[in-house]
Amino acid sequence: MSRVIELYDYLHTIPELGYQEHKTAAFLADELKKAGFSVTTNIGGTTGVVGVYDSGVKGPVIALRGDIDALGHIVEGKLCAMHTCGHDAHSSMVLAAAEELVKTGAITKGKLKIIFQPAEEIGTGALAMVKGGAIEDVDMIFGLHLRPIEETTMGKATPALYHAASERLKAVFHGVAAHGARPHLGVNAIDAAVAAITAVNAIHLNPTESYSIKATQIIADAGVTNAIPNEATVIWDVRSEFNPTMEKLLEKAKSAIIAGAATVGATVDVSNYFAIPAAEYADEAIDILTKAIIEVYGNEGLCPPIKTAGGEDFHYYIKEKPSIKAGYFGLGCDLTPGLHNPAMKFNKEALEQGKNVLIAATKIAMDR
Repeated sequence: MSRVIELYDYLHTIPELGYQEHKTAAFLADELKKAGFSVTTNIGGTTGVVGVYDSGVKGPVIALRGDIDALGHIVEGKLCAMHTCGHDAHSSMVLAAAEELVKTGAITKGKLKIIFQPAEEIGTGALAMVKGGAIEDVDMIFGLHLRPIEETTMGKATPALYHAASERLKAVFHGVAAHGARPHLGVNAIDAAVAAITAVNAIHLNPTESYSIKATQIIADAGVTNAIPNEATVIWDVRSEFNPTMEKLLEKAKSAIIAGAATVGATVDVSNYFAIPAAEYADEAIDILTKAIIEVYGNEGLCPPIKTAGGEDFHYYIKEKPSIKAGYFGLGCDLTPGLHNPAMKFNKEALEQGKNVLIAATKIAMDR
């Protein structure tokens, strides 16, 4: 059995939710120490782990990032942690690549930094690592993700996986409670919520800029069915291919929500949260990953860039440190029926290929 599959098989048995990845972090830290890395744990007060291999010769600092948390699924009425997004696979490839790079003496200058990041699913893990100083000296960083079979297949990889910006918009509407028989004495918060949803649905931006905004949750309950509720909450899922488009969309949505509530005499408090930036990669990093994929797969294994409406907090590394050169590739592995599905499965043989792409990319980056 290959080392990367051995690592995956073990990590898959110890899934842990965001910021609770204690067994996972301890295992990864121990393996990095065995491989010759200087290891720091509890980065930013979290379960984050950073390993550094210093060649002792002046040169670039290249980082490989693996996310380590699992997802929570309700199984037979109980919350269970399950690796259904491939983070165990990502960490296995990063660790195996790190071990091999050191073992083969490939790091002849600069530093190789390994970042094992918690809480990607929560959307705050990358920020915690940044605040903990994980990327202060990093010149270039690479990440990766398994891809569903609909996007690319086994034996192929894309050098640029473009995630969208995503946020949640929350509006709490305030009306006036009243008896259902005397609606003229109240202000129905549900009416305000509906008016706001309609107003948001009427927003139009440049159609060449990919975006979406849709209400995904509404909560309003006066406790009885013959009373007008004085409060209602609506959540919108907001996504955009580009960060500037996201800013415009949020601005227009907030104005539409306030105006919609005002049409029925209600007030509203609007806020946004769970903000994940869109992907912004360095041309140099994409070029390196392109060369690495061709080196591992041949020209026939190189896929064009892939765009997805899904989010990924890896992109906080670029947002928080604009000077960093970032690249992120997508790995074909015949993954079905989809990410975040409790029945998710894929061809584990792809892990060897992904590991080799990371190794090739690191060597190319070090030699520039």
